[in-house]
Amino acid sequence: MTLSNLPPLVTVFGGSGFVGRHVVRALAKRGYRIRVAVRRPDLAFFLQPLGNVGQISFVQANLRYRGSVDKAVQGADHVVNCVGILFESGRNSFDAVQDFGARAVAEAARAVGAKLTHISAIGADAKSESDYAASKGRAEASVQSIVPDAVILRPSIIFGPEDGFFNKFAAMAKMLPVLPLVGGGRTRLQPVHVEDVAEAVARSVDGKLAGGKIYELGGRDVMSFRECMETMLAVVDRKRAFISLPFAVASLLGSLASLIPFVKPALTSDQVKLLKSDNVVSDAAKAEGRTLEGMGISPASVEPILPTYLVQYRPHGQYTGSGKAA
Repeated sequence: MTLSNLPPLVTVFGGSGFVGRHVVRALAKRGYRIRVAVRRPDLAFFLQPLGNVGQISFVQANLRYRGSVDKAVQGADHVVNCVGILFESGRNSFDAVQDFGARAVAEAARAVGAKLTHISAIGADAKSESDYAASKGRAEASVQSIVPDAVILRPSIIFGPEDGFFNKFAAMAKMLPVLPLVGGGRTRLQPVHVEDVAEAVARSVDGKLAGGKIYELGGRDVMSFRECMETMLAVVDRKRAFISLPFAVASLLGSLASLIPFVKPALTSDQVKLLKSDNVVSDAAKAEGRTLEGMGISPASVEPILPTYLVQYRPHGQYTGSGKAA
């Protein structure tokens, strides 16, 4: 048996993504050695300044290729899977990335005896009519069967500087005179700050979260979709009309948009299916302490944080005051 004074090694799949980069930073601050497993390591070197010299390393890995996954976890003490997609593109399907990929990571972690933290999503359900939610649900079941003591984190809509939610609609408000309210904008959301999600991951790596449980991560505010849009518009100093889209109409538009080659759709029919259900922390999770508050984390509120990164969408950028909206 060889003893080592080196800090534990954590492999982070998807470490250069929106959530992953914040996870890497949280782990680096704690002194862990970090191996970032991504498809393009050459595009992830921007993470190096988050740690000390030699603390963060990089390895090529693609969840669709099992051999690269096995190689990425060699010698790891803990594995974190941050990989997820919001819409399918080419070979990156929900099944390949969020189902097969999650199973590959779990099996690789088990093979080397590493602990596992898996990031899922509120609404994950193998029986869901949404392909996204169904693949997330299947992945959870696989992870639990392969690594029974894995920590599974289900965040609500995640917001932060590189998010695909508030940024997307702020960009639309910059270009369009109206914004769509799918299903009338009544769906309830509980936006959670990306740094709170990263802190939850870091605490799981610290061993502070009980394994074998599913935690639900929601922010301080429960807001309707319409309230999210109104808050965003106030931050970017723009007035826009709303147009209510019945779910059926929004689904049709999403299907048509997905047919346009080489263009990322603003909304897919699968995302419309997700909006038919509220995306908030369940009463059961609250009662059992499987929440950010139960971890001892005070969730951030939306309003103070949005201005820190949405100023680019104001009529005159960060120099726009609180005067007349555009």
